[in-house]
Amino acid sequence: MPRLINYPHVASMVFGVPLFATPALVTAVKSVLEPRLLGKDIESVDRLAPMALVDDEQRTAQPEQTATQLAVIPVHGILVPRRGEITESCEELVSYELLRGQIEAARRNDQVAEIVLDFHTGGGSALGCKEAADYIRMVSAEKPITALINFAACSAGYFLASACSKIVASPTAMVGSIGVIIETYDVSRAEEAAGITFNTYYRGGHKNDASPHEPITDQAAQEIGKRLDAAYEMFTSSVAEYRGLDVEAVIATEARVFSAKEALSLKLIDEIAPAQDAVNAIAASYRQAGQGSGRRISAQAHALNTQCQL
Repeated sequence: MPRLINYPHVASMVFGVPLFATPALVTAVKSVLEPRLLGKDIESVDRLAPMALVDDEQRTAQPEQTATQLAVIPVHGILVPRRGEITESCEELVSYELLRGQIEAARRNDQVAEIVLDFHTGGGSALGCKEAADYIRMVSAEKPITALINFAACSAGYFLASACSKIVASPTAMVGSIGVIIETYDVSRAEEAAGITFNTYYRGGHKNDASPHEPITDQAAQEIGKRLDAAYEMFTSSVAEYRGLDVEAVIATEARVFSAKEALSLKLIDEIAPAQDAVNAIAASYRQAGQGSGRRISAQAHALNTQCQL
């Protein structure tokens, strides 16, 4: 039986922490969390289908599907540090932890000559993203890893894609959003109106920074600024290193989301092609090289039926 999700736990991963995510994605997640966290319109919230969790073990227990020499791994939905998939009321979650495990399995599989990461994501958590990208970069030195942007690789999604050996984007793809965002929430006025007072006792001058029970302080704002600067520097410098670009050119994108043609002109991607055509071309290259078993490679860009737990 699926377990219902812990909304405050999810909120702790959304508010007050650096996110490599598009504003649209942040807004979408907030639309699910805010009514539950603030107690608004409870009846309509309760009518929503519950958000279920599926264990990592259930996902990894399912056999990996490959097209002979190609391992096609989906990177779909919201990217999180560790385990989980939200269904029904929100988007799919993919953890960096599970993604690394799937890539490692493909790396160790002698029948897999190339890994294809199939991206459709607006990004997600900054926590764990750099580590996952560096791992992708390391494996790509051993086996080619193609990033297939089908149809979006934004923010954390682009961070991971930029670490791949090559990036191919579909003609209508969205690419970029190389930036970082932190949101806080302040319910102090709502609590005051409801006659609720939170008394907080702490030690350490920054322990209560960005508390939702009081307006943001100048001290907290300065600390948030430092975290933003550090995360942004890591993101832009990593993309510049992975893609062989000047960091100034990456910063100059100003976190915009680009079309495939714009991204190609900025050298954020390497090629534009429909997803099916791209997979067909990769498969054909191995047939022509005589590296396969002689069997016809099915070029279906099927996604692994992966599920993980938050």
